[in-house]
Amino acid sequence: MAKKKAAAHGGGHGWFVTFADLMGLLVAFFVMLVAFSTQDSAKLQVVAGSMREAFGVQNNIRYSGIIELDGLPTRPRLKNVARITPDDASAEPTPDERGRDRVHGHRQSDDGAFALASASLRQALQDLPELAEVSKHIMIEETKQGLNIEIVDQDGRSMFPEGSKEPYERTRRLVQRLAGQFKSLPYRISIAGHTAAARRPGKPGYGPWDLSADRANAVRQILEEEGIAPAKFFMMAGRADSQPLFPDDPFVASNRRVTITLMREAPPMPPSFKP
Repeated sequence: MAKKKAAAHGGGHGWFVTFADLMGLLVAFFVMLVAFSTQDSAKLQVVAGSMREAFGVQNNIRYSGIIELDGLPTRPRLKNVARITPDDASAEPTPDERGRDRVHGHRQSDDGAFALASASLRQALQDLPELAEVSKHIMIEETKQGLNIEIVDQDGRSMFPEGSKEPYERTRRLVQRLAGQFKSLPYRISIAGHTAAARRPGKPGYGPWDLSADRANAVRQILEEEGIAPAKFFMMAGRADSQPLFPDDPFVASNRRVTITLMREAPPMPPSFKP
């Protein structure tokens, strides 16, 4: 009987082995956290490369309605991280929220229409093989103002000759193709020219403000030649380098662009309307 009792207790303390395994895993986990807390760019690149090889990569990436294509840098996306304390919180809507509520149905219809317009523009560019390469210069983004169509420069391949207001022939064909889609849309059009920050002074008496305004006007002229009515244009503007697409690098080529905006406008009020 004594032997049987000893044998029964000989394999005991199984929980201790499990506990030791758990402690070992926790130690390894915290060691890994400490290792990653001190970032080494070379090691991070090795880790990123191994993850990329394991899972693959996408060629076409979309962030918040932007069409990102090979050759264009990705614009960083910002989130509202402001925190509101309980003392500052209120159940009363702000004036802006009241406005959103008042035109909520109109905004929803606009969002759907802009999505269709964006899809039709992409399809129009894909239908022409000769524009396949130059269409990589296009970025489409929905904003508060409307639908932005950005014709963006790339390193080594610009859309306008250096210092010239007249576009290359490939740029002209691209704008002509866009004009065919704009004619079927009800939105008014705003055009703004942008330049990158210059490392050296430009021509005397003809600076970035003049150049960006002239490029916006050159795009307007092409659209008019393709049948866009003058009354459909909302605004022409030259922004120079005051609104860089990539603020972290104001000298990058992609800051040189022409922005065509299909305007988001509130529906007209009837003459008999009284607030």
